[in-house]
Amino acid sequence: MISNESLHSPACNRSNSQASVDSSSMEDFWREIESIKENSMGRQEEQMPAEVKPVDEGELEAEWLQDVGLSTLISGDEEEDGKALLSTLTRTQAAAVKKRYNTYTQTMRKKNKQSVRDVRDIFGVSKSPSVLETIPDIPVHSNGSASPGRPVQNSVRDDDYLEKNIPPEAEELSFEVSYSEMVTDAPKRNKFKKSDFKKEDYVLTKFIVQKTRFGLTEAGDLSAEDMKKIRHLSLIELTAFFDAFGIPLKRNKTEKVKGRDNGIFGVSLTVLLDNDRKKDPGVKVPLVLQKFFEKVEESGLESEGIFRLSGCTAKVKQYREELDAKFNADKFKWDKMCHREAAVMLKAFFRELPTSLFPVEYIPAFITLMERGPHIKVQFQALHLMVMALPDANRDTAQALMTFFNKVIANESKNRMSIWNISTVMAPNLFFSRSKHSDYEELLLANTAAHIIRLMLKYQKILWKVPSFLITQVRRMNEATMLLKKQLPSVKKLLRRKTIEREVASPKISKVLQKSPSSRRMSDVPEGVIRVHAPLLSKVSMAIQLNSQTKAKDILAKFQYENSHGSSECIKIQNQRLYEIGGNIGQHCLDLDAYILDVYHVNPHAEWVIKPQSSF
Repeated sequence: MISNESLHSPACNRSNSQASVDSSSMEDFWREIESIKENSMGRQEEQMPAEVKPVDEGELEAEWLQDVGLSTLISGDEEEDGKALLSTLTRTQAAAVKKRYNTYTQTMRKKNKQSVRDVRDIFGVSKSPSVLETIPDIPVHSNGSASPGRPVQNSVRDDDYLEKNIPPEAEELSFEVSYSEMVTDAPKRNKFKKSDFKKEDYVLTKFIVQKTRFGLTEAGDLSAEDMKKIRHLSLIELTAFFDAFGIPLKRNKTEKVKGRDNGIFGVSLTVLLDNDRKKDPGVKVPLVLQKFFEKVEESGLESEGIFRLSGCTAKVKQYREELDAKFNADKFKWDKMCHREAAVMLKAFFRELPTSLFPVEYIPAFITLMERGPHIKVQFQALHLMVMALPDANRDTAQALMTFFNKVIANESKNRMSIWNISTVMAPNLFFSRSKHSDYEELLLANTAAHIIRLMLKYQKILWKVPSFLITQVRRMNEATMLLKKQLPSVKKLLRRKTIEREVASPKISKVLQKSPSSRRMSDVPEGVIRVHAPLLSKVSMAIQLNSQTKAKDILAKFQYENSHGSSECIKIQNQRLYEIGGNIGQHCLDLDAYILDVYHVNPHAEWVIKPQSSF
C-alpha cells in the first residue's frame, strides 16, 4: 500500500477522507513511514517488483476462474471437482461465475484465440443438458449434509441453540445463510446504514454468533482438501457479495516480487514453512515469527510504545544478518535479543514478504463499500470472506498475529498501545503495494487498511470461524464428486436429467450414496449407535448409544472415565478432541458442544475418532 513516494504528511483536508483519524495516530503513521524509508535504504534493488505487463479483462477473469477452482471452464476438460463445485452454487454465486465467464468468452472470441463454450451451455440456457443438469438434485440440509431427504431432528434455528443473555447493544450474527443472498434479499433501504469511523473502539458493534446444534468450526478444524474448497467458495461468495452492492471487485495483475530462496527476511511464507516442517511437520506459523512473539511476550508487553520504537539500528542490522545466516541451522542466540529489536524485526518481516500478507487488490472495493456507509456488520461479512479466501499460510499466520496483538492491547494501560495505535502503526507493514500513489490515495488506503486491522483485532475470535453455509456447500460438493466419479461415463455422454434421476432411484446407483467403505465396515452397528475409536488411549474403542442430548464433550468424558486409572491418561484425553472423518467431509474436528446425533444424521457414513487437536 505504501509507495516510496510517501515520505511526508500530505497537505490535504482530512475531512475529505471517509476514514478520518486523530492527529496523534496520524503522527504514529507518518513516523512509521519515515522508519520504513530509512530501514529500506540499500534493499530497494532486491525488492523491486518484476515488470508487470498490461493485461486485458478477459485474462483477469481467466485468472479468477482458475483461482476459484473452475479452470475446467477454460480448458474444457471433464473434471469432477469443477462440475461438483458448480452444482453447489447459490443463485448469487452462480450469477457471479456466469458474469466472469461471459466476459472471458467474449474477450476470447474477439481475439479469435480459441473456441469457447457459450455461457448458456454451462448454466443451462440451451437445448442440451448443462453441466449442472447432469448432476442429480440431492436434498441438502442447512448444515450441509446430503441425504435421502431425512430431516434433521430439532431445527438449527430454534432459540434454544442461540447464545443467551444478548445485551441490548449487541447484534446477533448468523453464519447459516449466504452473505450475498442476505444482501440481495434485504430491502434496499436497509442495505446502506451509515457507519462512520470513530476512534472509540466501543462503537464497533458487539456480535453474538448463533451456535446451532452443529457447533462452530475453526478454519483449522477441517482437512486441507476441504479448506481448499472453502477458499474457492469464499472467493466466489466474496465476488457475489460485492456484486450485490454493485461494487466491482477489480483485481489488477498482482505485482510479483521474486522472493529469496533462503534466509528469513524477504522469503515467502510457503518457503519458510517448508523449511520449518523439516523440524516440526505440524507447524502452521513460521517458527521465526513465533520466536518474535515470544521475545516480546517475555519482557515487552508492558513496555511503553513497544511497536512505535525503532530500536537500536546497528543491533537490528546485526540480528537480521545473523538470523538470515543461522536461524535454520538453530545457531542463532535468542537470549541476546531484547523485546524492542524483536518488535522492529517483526514489522520488517511482514513488510519484506514478497507479497503482502493481506490482498491489497481488494482494498479499493472495501473503500467503496465504506464510502456508501453500510453497517459494520456488512464490513465484517466482507472481511470474513476475505479471511476465508486467504491461502492457508497467510490465514494461519494472520490469526496468530491478531492473537498476539490482542495480548499487547490487553496491556494498554502500561504500554500505551491501544487497538487504534496498533492498527495505525501496522497498516503500512501488513498492507503494502509497490505501485505509485498520490499522497491523498496513500492516506485513504492507509486509513482503510488500519480500519480493517481494527476489525480483525476486535472480531478475532469469530473471523476465523468457518461460516456454516460454506461447510454446507463443501459437504454437498463432496457428495456430488463421489456421485460423478461413479457416473463419469454417463456424465460424459451428457445424459438428460430425468435419466440420471431414474438411475439414482435404481438399486445399483443407490449403493453409491449408501454404501461407502466406512459405513459398510460399521454395518453391524445399530441405528443411532456409533463406534468411537481412540487409538492413543488404553481404551481404544467404544460403542456409544446416541440420544438427542449427546454432545461431543459427553463422549470425551466417557473415554476420560474409562481411562482414568492413570494421571497420564487424564492428561492425554484433555488434549484430544472428537473428529468426524469421511462420508461427506474429509476431516472435521467437532465443537465440544456439537450434538452428535444431529451430525450423525447428516453424515451417517462417517467414522468417529478421538485424537489430538492440531495447533499452531
